[in-house]
Amino acid sequence: MQRIRLRYTKRGRLRFTSHRDFQRAFERALRRAEVPMAYSAGFTPHPKVSYANAAPTGTGSEAEYLEIALTAPRDPDQLRELLNESLPDGLDITDAVESRTSGLADRLTASVWELRLDGVEPARAQQAAEVFRAAEKVEVQRRTKSGMRTFDAREAVVSLEAVTDGEAAARGTDRPSDKPCAILRLVVRHVTPAVRPDDVLSGLRAVADLAPPVPAAVTRLAQGLFDEETGTVTDPLAPDREAVTAAPPTAAVSAAAKAPAPEGPR
Repeated sequence: MQRIRLRYTKRGRLRFTSHRDFQRAFERALRRAEVPMAYSAGFTPHPKVSYANAAPTGTGSEAEYLEIALTAPRDPDQLRELLNESLPDGLDITDAVESRTSGLADRLTASVWELRLDGVEPARAQQAAEVFRAAEKVEVQRRTKSGMRTFDAREAVVSLEAVTDGEAAARGTDRPSDKPCAILRLVVRHVTPAVRPDDVLSGLRAVADLAPPVPAAVTRLAQGLFDEETGTVTDPLAPDREAVTAAPPTAAVSAAAKAPAPEGPR
């Protein structure tokens, strides 16, 4: 059984699709692309797809991950192209690699988020970010299935700052405006309970009185292991890619290499 790990996006209006919506769209794409999926046992077999730490509904993402199990080997790049032909624009497979290591979910320990605040001056956003970072604790509330819960939104935040980035501004072109716009870049650890971008926005409102006039446009730019030395979030597929490069050729490839070349016409 071959396992393939995929990185995919949620862009534009498709950021409003729920995780269940994406599951349905992805399973339809698997059928259209005639991917030889492995299925679970039981009365209601379903494709063996493992989703890891999906972004909340309403947020865009450049870095969502999943793993699929196949009954027959396929080239990851060709599989990526076939799936992209069957998925709607905005749900795009941007990377595919054969699984050669364990624990993909264990390598998703932090995320980089971008918060686009239309109607907010960049200097005001930077000032609010400084107040947030200076606070030892920022308590926020979120409604859960068991009722309202209070927790600290500050502890999980590694960095928070206003940025000037032409690429970041371009990601907001689905909401054009001549009003000021601030962009915050946020690195947050994956902890329990999870601290989401909207929790940080609630914290900014509580400690710095920052309240954007319209809902923020939120995009996840990356997720993976947090590197303490560099302060960056690393690519979680890199170990698999390196293992594939370092691995010896498979038996089938070796046999093909040893087979005599066909004789040409005499």
